[in-house]
Amino acid sequence: MIQLTTTVTGLGDMGMSLGITSIGSAIGTGIAGMAAIGAWKKMILSGQKAATALLIFVGAPLSQVIYGMILKNAIADANLAPNSYLWQILIGLVAGTAMAGSAIFQGKTGARACDAIASGANDAAKYIMIIGIVETVALFVMIFTMTGLPAE
Repeated sequence: MIQLTTTVTGLGDMGMSLGITSIGSAIGTGIAGMAAIGAWKKMILSGQKAATALLIFVGAPLSQVIYGMILKNAIADANLAPNSYLWQILIGLVAGTAMAGSAIFQGKTGARACDAIASGANDAAKYIMIIGIVETVALFVMIFTMTGLPAE
């Protein structure tokens, strides 16, 4: 009698880090997008040219999706033992939530920047620096989580 056994490996966090991070990015881009539309309306009604630079603030939260994908792949590539899948899923959920928070607050920061530009406080370089600082949280979460993964 032949008995076949299958061992499943490399499931990682089951896409939790990518999924949760993507939700945060969607919320962040939505918040900044609504603000950009409002800012453009304000600018057009006051006779100003609608600044396309506001798209920078709308798109900024999208980078967290990339970080979520990189982390998801790193957790799966660590190829940890199947008895640790629950912990891998929890790691993905916590890290994904932290990166999602960064994306949401990038959207809120971008919304304020859009409003400031529409009001005439056109200092986009400073606003982009603030967006970058908020982004750093997501980068730190991704890097520190990846460096904390055990080696095979």
